[in-house]
Amino acid sequence: MKYFLVFVFVLLCILCALAQGETADSIPPQELKEVVIKAPKVIRKADMDVYHPSKSAVENSKNGMQLLNNLMIPSLSVSDALGKITAAGQSVQVRINGRTATIDNIRALLPETIKRVEWMDNPGLRYGGANYVLNFIVSNPTVGGSLQVSASPALNIAFGKYMADAKFNFGRSQFEIGNAFKLTNKITAHRDYSETFTYPDGNSLTRTETPLGGYLDNTQNNLWASYNYIKPDTTVFVVEFSMWSNLADKTKYDGLLTLNDGSENIMLTDISGSRSHRPTLSLYLQQHFARKQTLVVDFSTSFYLGRTFSDYLERFPSSPTYLTDIHTNIKDRNQAYAIEADYIKNWNNSRLTAGISYTANRNRSRYENLDGEIFHQRQDKVYFFAEYFQRFGKWSATAGIGAQYTDFLFIESDRGNHSWSARPQATITYSPNQNHNFRLNFTSWQSTPTLAETNVVPQQLDGFQWRVGNQNLKTANSYMLTFRYGFNLPRVSGSFGIRAFTSPDAITPLLEWNDDRLITTYENSRGLKNLSFFLAPQIEIIPQWLTVSGYVQYRMERMKGTGYTINHNGWSGNASLQLAHWGFVLGAEYQYAQRDLWGEKISWGEDYNVITLDYNWKDWQFGAGILMPFGKYDQGSKFLSKWNTNEQHMRLNMCMPFVTASWNLQWGRQKRGVRKLIESGASADQSTAGGR
Repeated sequence: MKYFLVFVFVLLCILCALAQGETADSIPPQELKEVVIKAPKVIRKADMDVYHPSKSAVENSKNGMQLLNNLMIPSLSVSDALGKITAAGQSVQVRINGRTATIDNIRALLPETIKRVEWMDNPGLRYGGANYVLNFIVSNPTVGGSLQVSASPALNIAFGKYMADAKFNFGRSQFEIGNAFKLTNKITAHRDYSETFTYPDGNSLTRTETPLGGYLDNTQNNLWASYNYIKPDTTVFVVEFSMWSNLADKTKYDGLLTLNDGSENIMLTDISGSRSHRPTLSLYLQQHFARKQTLVVDFSTSFYLGRTFSDYLERFPSSPTYLTDIHTNIKDRNQAYAIEADYIKNWNNSRLTAGISYTANRNRSRYENLDGEIFHQRQDKVYFFAEYFQRFGKWSATAGIGAQYTDFLFIESDRGNHSWSARPQATITYSPNQNHNFRLNFTSWQSTPTLAETNVVPQQLDGFQWRVGNQNLKTANSYMLTFRYGFNLPRVSGSFGIRAFTSPDAITPLLEWNDDRLITTYENSRGLKNLSFFLAPQIEIIPQWLTVSGYVQYRMERMKGTGYTINHNGWSGNASLQLAHWGFVLGAEYQYAQRDLWGEKISWGEDYNVITLDYNWKDWQFGAGILMPFGKYDQGSKFLSKWNTNEQHMRLNMCMPFVTASWNLQWGRQKRGVRKLIESGASADQSTAGGR
């Protein structure tokens, strides 16, 4: 399939050349604060690309995810069917009017209220080290309200998404309540798995797992409510509450292990999962002052109340007695608090942004399989930053520095660590004319050890594999340099570039033998380096009718750790096609996931394809589609350790026909909505149970 992807992009380049003679459509010029490029669908600013939804894109959408898909932003992989937004294989931080949002929040947006979408592939220091940021600028009704309802059930298995959202407006106030439910109940699954263990004395053992069955549960519910008060150009106040519930998250595999030493075959059952609730509350205040000054304060808190479990069983087919009988059951009561304050000052050709944030995590884990033993972890982070933007004719520059202090302590052992880390960032942009844009960006960020990586409680994974955290881990630094060229040609827009990344002390797994046990722990490695080349075009083959877009990347990388050096190269990318006319929208999407090297492991997300057909009629949209009509669903990993070499493929019954129905009812006029400029992030941590 990856060769098919390469072929698709070669074809796109040919179409690019053929389209040069066409006349471009245009949008009305807009007053902007920076040097911009006006193009049919995208305006390239110094620090972002701005997409203005066309009339046809709005008319063919019934929620925010559908509109984003209709924008066909080349670098993005948008799957409304799977509820995912990614870019170059990495996560995308989504925001609404500047505040962090969820996929459910994006899906609840009314397309008519989305004024523009800001795409940032080099987000500034105030975004907390995000790889990519997608910001929806939304205006809402001044009076009246709206009701949005949608359903998307599969026809052959228990899978589907259901959502309802209502908004009510009273003068300067707006109330919202919504709920999203995702059903995934016992989808047929199996695992293709083989592994070879090499002992310190040079002997080896190969175990091959023949799948005998299994299933996947992943049912979730998200309830949210919000209130906002808006006094235009003066004050914005927002209160939001949400309750996210993981109702059923469980994976079960049954298999038959065949050993190459002639031993009797072994029946195995491998179960892992969790159940949890995560209530979240946030308060936001934005106040404007004279002389183009703004102060923004954001507070958020979240709680994680849940249970993480795993069971691993081995026995001979002829015996009811278990050779291996492992049960892990962890109950978490974790808390997180965050507060952030930013000051923004604008001049005619420049801007200063400075801020400070504090985040606190308090974790309590009870190990029921260890006679109820309790462990506590405390983590505190303080972050300062200042960033300055200046425009010089066709040139613009942004430079800033952040500093992060991290402190974490394990209460029972009275052990911990603390560190200071600098986070420099700079961007230089040159726009010679309205159709070309060159940008060089340097950024850096820090990654603190997680609860799972520092948990010193031994967890047994199978007959002789164990996992133990490392409390001596230090905060890891990462640095990235990106050169990007953006272009706008008749019917064609896009970008290509080069990206270099290094994380010299990345936190990665480390395998080592301890007597007859193979222990997985964690270390600050000798570092990861990679270099990638990417191309992301969007082509209007038939204006307003047929559009194609996509992203292709080739990456070379090297990982070094204790006792190993691994080189890895590979292609990845996605391609989308959309044909719209007479109220019908035919869409097709293909993704070949990025293969990520981290430690001694190469892992990849979902390789998938989907075809959909929607029809819009008044306030309704009806549709049908099929997920994975071609090929096999694949998500998996390879492990390349000298002590354990294995390869795993997760296979699901994802050839799934589905239908969709959406209804948007609106009354009254539209009120200008909240535009949050910052978002503090309080995310309560979660334990990880054993599992291969």
